[in-house]
Amino acid sequence: MRIAVTGSIATDHLMTFPGKFADQLIPDQLHRVSLSFLVDELEIRRGGVAGNICFGMGRLGLNPILIGSVGDDFADYRSWLDRHGVDTQSVHVSELHHTARFLCTTDDDHNQIASFYTGAMSEARSIELQPIADRVGGLDLVLISPNDPEAMSRHTEECRERGIPFAADPSQQLARMEGEEVRHLIDGAAYLFTNEYEKALAEQKTGWSDEEILSRVGTRVTTLGAKGVRIDRAGEPGLHVPAAPVAEKVDPTGVGDAFRSGFLAATGWGLSLERAAQIGNLLAVYVLESAGGQEYTFTAKGFRARLGTAYGEVAAEEARPHLA
Repeated sequence: MRIAVTGSIATDHLMTFPGKFADQLIPDQLHRVSLSFLVDELEIRRGGVAGNICFGMGRLGLNPILIGSVGDDFADYRSWLDRHGVDTQSVHVSELHHTARFLCTTDDDHNQIASFYTGAMSEARSIELQPIADRVGGLDLVLISPNDPEAMSRHTEECRERGIPFAADPSQQLARMEGEEVRHLIDGAAYLFTNEYEKALAEQKTGWSDEEILSRVGTRVTTLGAKGVRIDRAGEPGLHVPAAPVAEKVDPTGVGDAFRSGFLAATGWGLSLERAAQIGNLLAVYVLESAGGQEYTFTAKGFRARLGTAYGEVAAEEARPHLA
């Protein structure tokens, strides 16, 4: 199954402030805040939603096609993804802008102050999907994840026009989009991915009820954090899949991206929706137990063992031929 992932490709600059932001804020002066925080740590990691999702799929043995826009500073990141099974040939390289940057400072209470520089990501709107489909022999599914809003709209429309199945993953871009834009992104999607809050926000912005959205998408996948995931299809009973056990929570960055990686990988293998959710949940745990969205490792044997412990030996055996 040839799966393409469109979305952000970025470098994360993550800093730690040894204190509490709240202690530095003066309530009656919030209209003119001017603060500088001396941080103890700086970690620079590979990131971006599309980059994280493709990395996870590559770790599970697929060869996902990454579609996005970067700067000429992407060489090392490209090499990393190439080594982990990602097809990066269709990534557009800007002649004007740097690769997008996510800069985030976290305090002792896990509150965060962050900025996102879009950079080259703004040029993703110029990417056509058809030449990519021609290069790889056709596309079976295109995941449209958070990106330049115009790029998301253009890729959605091209999928509709060309009859390419697509999955909608608007995520954090929901906050800046108007109702008509959201309706355009999700109508006709084979899969709709959101978390619990985004599910409610999508309903509010579109003006569509839960039932109306279900009538317009093939499968609605709602991640519930520590409660697992819920899968809904029109006319069928809902399916709840509990989260996999976590050994130690280290960093939540990229957890949702990893879930999508595992879910789409299992779907590409032809496994059931329940099994896809279980594999997505387990891959998300690997990310939660590591510092960064692409810093985790596992062996096929170890992954199968944890899958069996979490969801039973039948799940492990069904995944076995794909994890060899």
